[in-house]
Amino acid sequence: MFKTRLLSGIVLVILALVLIITGKEVLLFSTLAISCIGMYELYRVFKIEKSLLAALGYIAAIVFYCNLEWNFIPDIMILFMAFMILLMFVFVFAYPKYHANDVMAVFFGLFYVAIMLSYVYQIRMLERGLYLAFLVFLCSWGCDTCAYCVGMLIGKHKMSPKLSPKKSVEGAIGGVVGSALLTALYCFIFRSQMNLTGTEIGILTVIAAIAGLISMVGDLTASAIKRFFDIKDYGHLIPGHGGIMDRFDSMIITAPIIYFLAYHFI
Repeated sequence: MFKTRLLSGIVLVILALVLIITGKEVLLFSTLAISCIGMYELYRVFKIEKSLLAALGYIAAIVFYCNLEWNFIPDIMILFMAFMILLMFVFVFAYPKYHANDVMAVFFGLFYVAIMLSYVYQIRMLERGLYLAFLVFLCSWGCDTCAYCVGMLIGKHKMSPKLSPKKSVEGAIGGVVGSALLTALYCFIFRSQMNLTGTEIGILTVIAAIAGLISMVGDLTASAIKRFFDIKDYGHLIPGHGGIMDRFDSMIITAPIIYFLAYHFI
């Protein structure tokens, strides 16, 4: 299992490098595809993945991503309101086929997966986006790896015993510190290419620590949903890791945090 997980992880890193470096429409549509698969996995938990409601969710995600590139909707709230109204139309005219929880789950899935994950692409489109986009991976996967290693070595105090018994407070601290140190090293190595000052490197290191901490919330959120519905994994697409939601759970919440903090402070 460890060998399979390691090999899959290496492939994911290579794909991430290729997609981030390529950028533009390749990254846009790749992120859209990942989002739609993640939405499908989440909707499957609620047993609505092939419903008309879910189809509206996938369509809304496609429109949202296309609008990021071509900006044909002047105010994105128009899309969200139209999406909500269409969901209510289906709910009312198909009554009692769907439960109110189904409508809320579809609306939640669009925001939780597609929109939040889209910030990987939006970061890439910033002025120094080529280098800033990699911070999402450093702060999510890097934090996860550091937390696991530190937790295995010295972890004693359970962070959330009922939700995730294997996670420890020591591991969480190790993950946050590891995320910050990896980012500081990364920024120092590429400081010329990123045109960073010492102060900006310090700011990005703090941002990485914040993002690393929040990434754990993303991980635990996905775990809480799985535990509530009594499932082990969201899918089996990635050998040794599970589904898209199992591997990208922390990145989903990390990407928008890094985008807004970097946009306003760097």
